[in-house]
Amino acid sequence: MAGVQVNPTRMEMKRYQTRLQTARRGHKLLKDKRDELMRRFMDVVREDKSLREKVERSLESVYGGFTVAGAVQPPQMLEEALICPKKEGALDVTFHNVMSVEVPVFRLQVYAEGNTDSYNYGMAFTSGELDASVQALNGILEDLLRMAELEKTAQLLAEEIERTRRRVNALEYILMPQYQEVIRTIRMRLDENERGNTTRLMKVKDMMIEAQIARPEDEDEDGMTENIQNPTDAT
Repeated sequence: MAGVQVNPTRMEMKRYQTRLQTARRGHKLLKDKRDELMRRFMDVVREDKSLREKVERSLESVYGGFTVAGAVQPPQMLEEALICPKKEGALDVTFHNVMSVEVPVFRLQVYAEGNTDSYNYGMAFTSGELDASVQALNGILEDLLRMAELEKTAQLLAEEIERTRRRVNALEYILMPQYQEVIRTIRMRLDENERGNTTRLMKVKDMMIEAQIARPEDEDEDGMTENIQNPTDAT
């Protein structure tokens, strides 16, 4: 680990080995989480794509009907027919957890008095194209809410995927290599110290052997000296 001073001891190496094992387990869990998030994200995107195509076809038909209605009726009459809504509604938003991501769920509650049809005007002075367009627009309201829910879910999942990907990369390319480098450095220092101790022990052993070899020669020389100094004892 560049710029970090560590003690080259076995306890320190054991501590970094434990950190490395924890980082590897976290890396595997985050990779599994990322893969599952990607799978769910693709499911949401596919559903949203299919629903968007359906809604766009319906809206194209609705806009076409409004265009025809505007061509056969004065714009003021259309504005008067559509200016006052007949229904009121409330959007209920709840959340549920998807892989630690809180995604929204939209529920529409519509409040209508009397007849619950889609028309908020009398049909005596309006064209059939306007009636059909209003009815079709009311029919795709649930699809529009579902599409908004899916697109928000896709956005939140994409953000979580990006965060998880950054964490996986940080563990894989930064933290785990740093731990491995520290462990390798400590192991090299320990091996170097062990070789130094072995060399010193071998040197001490050689010195002891040399001392043991030299000691009998000294004893023989001392004995000969005593004999020369005391000849009477020898006779």
